Amino acid sequence: MKLYDVYPLFDINIVKGKGCHVWDDQGTEYLDLYGGHAVISIGHAHPHYVEAISRQVGTLGFYSNSVINTLQQQLAERLGRLCGYEDYALFLINSGAEANENALKLASFYNGRTRIISFQKAFHGRTSLAVEATDNPKIIAPINANNHITYLPLNDIEAVKQELAKGDVCAVIIEGIQGVGGIKLPSDEFLQAVRQACDEQNTVLILDEIQSGYGRSGRFFAHQYSGIRPDIITVAKGIGNGFPMGGVLISPKFTPVYGQLGTTFGGNHLACSAALAVLDVMEEERLIENAERVGNYLLEELKKFTQIKEVRGRGLMIGMEFAEPIKEIRLRLLKEQHVFTGVSGTHVIRLLPPLCLSMAEAEEFLKRFKVALG
Repeated sequence: MKLYDVYPLFDINIVKGKGCHVWDDQGTEYLDLYGGHAVISIGHAHPHYVEAISRQVGTLGFYSNSVINTLQQQLAERLGRLCGYEDYALFLINSGAEANENALKLASFYNGRTRIISFQKAFHGRTSLAVEATDNPKIIAPINANNHITYLPLNDIEAVKQELAKGDVCAVIIEGIQGVGGIKLPSDEFLQAVRQACDEQNTVLILDEIQSGYGRSGRFFAHQYSGIRPDIITVAKGIGNGFPMGGVLISPKFTPVYGQLGTTFGGNHLACSAALAVLDVMEEERLIENAERVGNYLLEELKKFTQIKEVRGRGLMIGMEFAEPIKEIRLRLLKEQHVFTGVSGTHVIRLLPPLCLSMAEAEEFLKRFKVALG
């Protein structure tokens, strides 16, 4: 058997990581400014994280959700306190797509509707309704194209109000910052107006914070810059620092029903141990504050490069848009300067480093980036 060939791969075999650095099997060291799609939140192989999951797997890695799991309870309490949503409930699953599936399902249970508003260039996952809410026809299979979704321009509040006024919209789903879409930010005023419009129509507001959450923006959630409180928040990626995990933060307006939602692996003992270790490190090392400080520095310095058409982002979620395709620049960064970055489309380079990125490492990136630009 061979692997199903759906990933275009760089000819690099990464075998080791530490902090914001990774090494390949030839011993070459790379500066990691991508964190495996924003997954590595507290850094590669953090000793506290390694110790926590090693201890847990040596005790109990898994048992079902039919018994009490005090680690789940601890995680819900700690997460609620740290993110400012102590009155919300937590449902744990395995991935971001699964988080959005459950969020949309809850919304439909709540008001009985089936139409969803999503936004142009949105990315919400690759499964069932999550992929239908993703504005990329290339990855929506015919079986998923069920006419549930209306895509609207980001930051166009009149378009949102016009659709909501029809009275049949189940939910509005929006990313705190569009990631795959090119680091596009919904304005604070837009989010505030959407919140109000949803309230007026009994429409559920879902904030997809899978990439933009968990401290990446310099707030726990990117939407917190606007001061709103969504009905549902979805998280994944940074929650487990590489251990597959997702979560749905659910407003008190929803009433749980036995059997309404479910999962085999979600919230297992090993996953919860990983997530608790992540929160430990985030608090002790003040990583959210670090993301804001180092991110603001990078944003200001990158704006000085005349070769870049536009720099966008908040905290350590940064997009650099160029007038020309960026393929060669990114390859020079990787092959010659040994820096991992991400892309969005053909013209945007994305930076999504671990939240422990130091000021010295940010400066080192800027030096290598300058050389790569030529």
